Amino acid sequence: MNQVVSIATEGQIAIITIDNPPVNALSQAVRSGLLECVNEAVSDRNIHAIILICTGRTFIAGADISEFGQPPLEPFLPDVLETLDNCSKPIIAAMHGTALGGGLETALACRYRIALDSARIGLPEVTLGLIPGAGGTQRLPRIAGLASALDLITSGRHVAAKEALRMGVLDQITTQEDLLAAAMDFARQMLAAGDSRQRISATRLEDSSENRAILADWETRLRKKARGQESPLVALESIKNAVRLPFAEGLEKERELFMACMGSAQSRALRHIFFAERAAAKLPASIADAPADIHSAAIIGGGTMGRGIAMCFANINIPVKVIETDQDRLAQALEAIERTYRKMTVQGRINEDQQRRRMALVTGSCEHASLAQTDLVIEAAFENLEVKRSIFGSLDRHCKADAILATNTSYLDIEAIASAVSEPSRVLGMHFFSPAHIMKLLEVVRTPQTSAGAISTMMKLGKALGKRTVLVGNGFGFAANRMYSAYGREGQQILLEGVTPAHLDQAMKNWGMAMGPAAVLDMSGIDIGYNARQQNPHPPDDPCYFRPADLLAEHGYLGRKSGRGFYRYDPNTGQASEDLEIIELIRGDARRLGVDQRDLPEHDIQQRMIRAIATEGEAILAEGIAGKRSDLDVIWVNGYGFPRWRGGPMHYATEMGWL
Repeated sequence: MNQVVSIATEGQIAIITIDNPPVNALSQAVRSGLLECVNEAVSDRNIHAIILICTGRTFIAGADISEFGQPPLEPFLPDVLETLDNCSKPIIAAMHGTALGGGLETALACRYRIALDSARIGLPEVTLGLIPGAGGTQRLPRIAGLASALDLITSGRHVAAKEALRMGVLDQITTQEDLLAAAMDFARQMLAAGDSRQRISATRLEDSSENRAILADWETRLRKKARGQESPLVALESIKNAVRLPFAEGLEKERELFMACMGSAQSRALRHIFFAERAAAKLPASIADAPADIHSAAIIGGGTMGRGIAMCFANINIPVKVIETDQDRLAQALEAIERTYRKMTVQGRINEDQQRRRMALVTGSCEHASLAQTDLVIEAAFENLEVKRSIFGSLDRHCKADAILATNTSYLDIEAIASAVSEPSRVLGMHFFSPAHIMKLLEVVRTPQTSAGAISTMMKLGKALGKRTVLVGNGFGFAANRMYSAYGREGQQILLEGVTPAHLDQAMKNWGMAMGPAAVLDMSGIDIGYNARQQNPHPPDDPCYFRPADLLAEHGYLGRKSGRGFYRYDPNTGQASEDLEIIELIRGDARRLGVDQRDLPEHDIQQRMIRAIATEGEAILAEGIAGKRSDLDVIWVNGYGFPRWRGGPMHYATEMGWL
């Protein structure tokens, strides 16, 4: 008897149940068990309909990704789904939780689909560099229409049951808690009315001018949006076959395209980062997992970063207090948070009730004494060591003994900050990235004194905040900013060698970065990095080190906020344009430093920039600042716009043979 798939009967209805925790993945045991149970139901003359349902928290949430890259095991999913599709008795998929990837493809191979109103569906294969490989690109367009199928498949997004019902993917949604009872009622009504439903595979998509126009429009959109990622365009090609070819031929072509994707460098990279993100969230074996619950938080500093961090807590229903130095600054901070929430409401990202509830959780004070019972305090003040030490000394006097004290510093020595506290074991870094309520990355920075309890509490909290949380060690710039400094340093050297800011930026955007390095400096403020470099306790003995940026800062050219940086900015539109005077200013200083001027091919720029990151990453690993290469990939993909489909700089460097 198969241990993960079972069959029971109730009158004329067979109930096939999948019980493969935690997410009922389509393992080899599930696939073979499903075949056995369907064949058993078909051979029973008393059975007239079949219900497919899952135990636990979800319907089939997808393929068993542990089988990826391994020799395939029979029965193969397409063969199992062909059996479901050709079943002489109607099968009703009863769905709850998430029906994703192969799970949704399984449901689409059934004759009918019913779901709890809380269920969600999706075909997220493109996020792993793949396409649906068991009929998803052929069945979904036939039942949901081309536009809806293109949206779901090429984006990988999940949709709620109500939207799936509108698309025609679901036949019914139910609020009834007992999903099996609802499915039984549906089956009985269907049998009473007579099963007249045509199989999805038996329907046709017309090769009409309207459908050709939809496909052409989506191709234009995807070529612009994919920015180098291949799988969305491969998915489009497979969906085109749903229009051009009979179902069986389209299915065969889909499988060919799926297998080609499976062997691609992009899929390897995307699967690598998928597993890397999960591994990064786990504590090292040397740290006991003993997290405390955080019921209240406070943020010291109501600037841009402090406000964003405060919103992170309100967003997950944790009361948060903003501490400022005076009432005027506090009022400005709270008003700015409220404006942001109002904007989110107007944009449809939250509703009015969510806006009110979140804002009600945000309070303020100008007194550290008000933090006596707060569980977690995060300092987000000016980047100055003595300022931070002074704040932590005050927190040590006013906060309860078991409160965790964190700093959001980007690069300062956390041990030095913690020395102002009587018990440094409760001090660590929580390095958010701006804007904090949007950016996914969170560096949790431990010192040699930080307790296991504080570390495990912050790692757990990071997940609750919806962040990709990476544990790193103390050191100037930690892991993220230290690697970014190496990236920036190489870019600045390339500018000294004669490459223009526009050429440098375009090369890195073409490679897949969200923004070019010069444009990023202009946006963030050239003085930010300049001031940070002044506080580096061990500055490089190199007159060329970040010389272009330092030169601009010394002239007062600070980027967008001053109207001029590596680019000139139109005061009315903010539009950036090349600034020939700035280019000549940099080149003139390069000649003074004896740097030869030359133009570099785009490929050389790209390889130098990425190799600089990976080389610094290896040094960080050697010093024990980070635990593993994959953690550094998680940092770059989630914190710096590194193209996910390249897997991160360490993965890319490994593939290139540099490491």
